[in-house]
Amino acid sequence: MNRWIDRCCTGIEASIAAALAVMVVLVFGNVVLRYGFNSGITVSEEVSRWLFIWMTFLGAVVALKQHAHLGVDMVVQKLPPAGKKICLAVGHVVMLHIVWLLFQGSVAQARINWDVTAPVTGASMAIVYASGVVFSVLAGFILALDLLRLLTGRIAESELVMVQESEEAVQLQQILGSQGDGPGERK
Repeated sequence: MNRWIDRCCTGIEASIAAALAVMVVLVFGNVVLRYGFNSGITVSEEVSRWLFIWMTFLGAVVALKQHAHLGVDMVVQKLPPAGKKICLAVGHVVMLHIVWLLFQGSVAQARINWDVTAPVTGASMAIVYASGVVFSVLAGFILALDLLRLLTGRIAESELVMVQESEEAVQLQQILGSQGDGPGERK
């Protein structure tokens, strides 16, 4: 199951990179055309905005899978393993509820905006809200799997805190991990 999820995340990362490349071409091309030739790509702004929205939601899925979201973990770090497990379970149940609310709201907005067309492309505005639907389904699946791993005891104690205190701490941990001096390893 983890291999399948990792492959999906790799595909999502490739999609994000492709979307970013398209955004760069559209926006840069539009700037060059406007200032150099007094013309432009009419769909540039609209498509770039949609790609940015999709990149944000898809990137959040990958970050959720990699436990790369920032958070405050100073209290949870001090708890014994049982306390960490309870906090993790409560946190995942709350996040699942929030993802469910996001799913309901995104589906409702997609239905409302199904027949509303974008001013330039003429495409349905439901495209914007579909990103919330996709995110909530994928995030709910990842959260449910993590919760199942916790409840069945298939989660290591080092994984009980699933947030990072700061970006600097993440970078330091990556540096130490690549040198073989990670927190769980002894010399």
